[in-house]
Amino acid sequence: MADRKATPLWDRKIVREAFAASLTKFDPRVQVKNPVMFVVEVTALAVTLILARDLYQGHMKLAGFEFQIALWLWFTVGFANFAEAMAEGRGKAQAENLRRTRTETQATLLKDGREITVPAPSLRRDDIVIVRAGQIIPGDGEVIEGVAAVNESAITGESAPVIRESGGDRSAVTGGTAVISDWIKVRITANPGETFLDRMIALVEGAQRQKTPNEIALSILLAGLTIIFMLVCVSLYPFALYGGTSLSLPVLVALLVCLIPTTIGGLLSAIGIAGMDRLVQHNVLAMSGRAVEAAGDVDTLLLDKTGTITLGDRMASEFIPVGDVTREELADAAQLASLADETPEGRSIVVLAKKEFNLRGRELADKDAEFIPFSATTRMSGVNLDGREIRKGAGEQIVNFVRERGGVIPLELTPVVERIAKAGGTPLVVAEGARVMGVIYLKDIIKEGIRERFERLRAMGMRTVMITGDNPLTAAAIASEAGVDDFRAEATPETKLRLIREEQAQGKMVAMIGDGTNDAPALAQADVGIAMNAGTQAAREAGNMIDLDSNPTKIMEVVEIGKQLLITRGALTTFSIANDVAKYFAIIPAMFVLGYPMLQRLNIMHLATPQSAILSAVIFNALIIIALIPLALRGVQYRPVGAAAILTRNLLIYGVGGVIVPFIGIKAIDLVVAALHLA
Repeated sequence: MADRKATPLWDRKIVREAFAASLTKFDPRVQVKNPVMFVVEVTALAVTLILARDLYQGHMKLAGFEFQIALWLWFTVGFANFAEAMAEGRGKAQAENLRRTRTETQATLLKDGREITVPAPSLRRDDIVIVRAGQIIPGDGEVIEGVAAVNESAITGESAPVIRESGGDRSAVTGGTAVISDWIKVRITANPGETFLDRMIALVEGAQRQKTPNEIALSILLAGLTIIFMLVCVSLYPFALYGGTSLSLPVLVALLVCLIPTTIGGLLSAIGIAGMDRLVQHNVLAMSGRAVEAAGDVDTLLLDKTGTITLGDRMASEFIPVGDVTREELADAAQLASLADETPEGRSIVVLAKKEFNLRGRELADKDAEFIPFSATTRMSGVNLDGREIRKGAGEQIVNFVRERGGVIPLELTPVVERIAKAGGTPLVVAEGARVMGVIYLKDIIKEGIRERFERLRAMGMRTVMITGDNPLTAAAIASEAGVDDFRAEATPETKLRLIREEQAQGKMVAMIGDGTNDAPALAQADVGIAMNAGTQAAREAGNMIDLDSNPTKIMEVVEIGKQLLITRGALTTFSIANDVAKYFAIIPAMFVLGYPMLQRLNIMHLATPQSAILSAVIFNALIIIALIPLALRGVQYRPVGAAAILTRNLLIYGVGGVIVPFIGIKAIDLVVAALHLA
């Protein structure tokens, strides 16, 4: 399916709501969670109080300069609040789409052998409900009986219905989706307020977003730098007195705010929230920011074969006749034997015959056809029609069937069966009476485009490992066709868990994709556990990401977004620290030029006056936050070119650029300030 349409960056509604939300974030109880911006808010308040004092005392000349400093300090905090509110607003817009899936529907509760109609919100864990065609599934649950086509477009955006049935890896259903055919009995697995949809909305809105370890570490670093620069600014006061310079508190505050890493401090939360929002646009729900970050560092990817790399059911891919039988005769007999076979394999035989020879399914009900269903005893199925006995099944059983009727087994049959088996396929032999007609080659169908995806993952430095319960021969054939780097055959849940722990013991970050209950332990152990939404409830609860499209190739987008998040944070941190260099050359000479005239040589930008230099630096410090909001929300573009190349590129763009841009920006602002006589 197509991914969700991204919300426009400057959507008017989001901008309006973000502006209102940014005002509420001035609350010191909110700001204290961000040490850098909390310091800026405290200093802005201090300068505002000094301004009020000087206005009261009639010092209008000082008040004009102080007013501008105070104004731009408040703007600095406000722009940082706006960046965070914009990121949250985009998430809330996504959540609003999810809220529309909620319906106040009625549920048919099964209790004491009776059907009782109750409001859906009254359902509790372990209640049993029956949902029929045209009805809404009232809550999250597991199908315990029946099979039905379910429309999950409200959750996934995919219009094509999906099959949900009991006893397999496609038994989980989500509240708010609709049954469009047949019926199912569902055991409710979540209480009101704890449903999958409730969790999605809370996570997308950011209400449950916790800071990641890397984010916490960076916050500690920024707080440390802030404390160091506070000490530096305080220690400069005696130097000013010694040089005979009058150093006011607003000037010291301006220096402090320009030196501390306000740029990254103001954008840090927005970067993390935007990363999760980009995942939602790709229909992937991350249960934590930690999972998004970890995705950017994944070294090894483990994939379950069935339903992940392959379509999940073996399909007919070739008709191989033996003896004097033609391919069309074999296809005709195989299709007749499969018309009543409702298994995916049976349907695929009918489709292949139609595709290759335009043999359309025939209506045999009025021809006294007797269909022979498959059984574990006979290991074959077929049809009796107009005196013809057509059978398809395992080679040994078909051989016995033919010999019982006096037939002769063609010599080429055994080599064909063995060749298919060695290639990892399933040979299905077809016979009519005493005559062997040929073999149907059933094979696992590799999902389209997955080989190319694995090549791109390899370019990112990631190793892919396929895990399957198949025998080594079959596993090797599938692994070769899919293009994975390695495989593990005859794997049990314990095997998967052990493999993940072995990789982690080597210091590697491991991602696991799965959909079954037997995948749950491995999904829980992996650094990034991506559960398919079409899978079981156990798998969805064990993973820390859920792919709503149940598309394993989505790992590409997940990894790229994780790397993009890490690169964006690193790039803006580099830029934030680098642009302090220009501020040194703007503010230090302005502060001390009267007491230390030789510092005028450092005024390489030739700023008009000490006051305009300080004001220009403060204005630039505020405006750069608003200028970088689009980059924080969209992220730095990621290309799989290797860590060294990415580091070099970011140092050149955001390191060197972080030094050059402030020189240009501060000088341009100074020209405007001087022209307008603002200082």
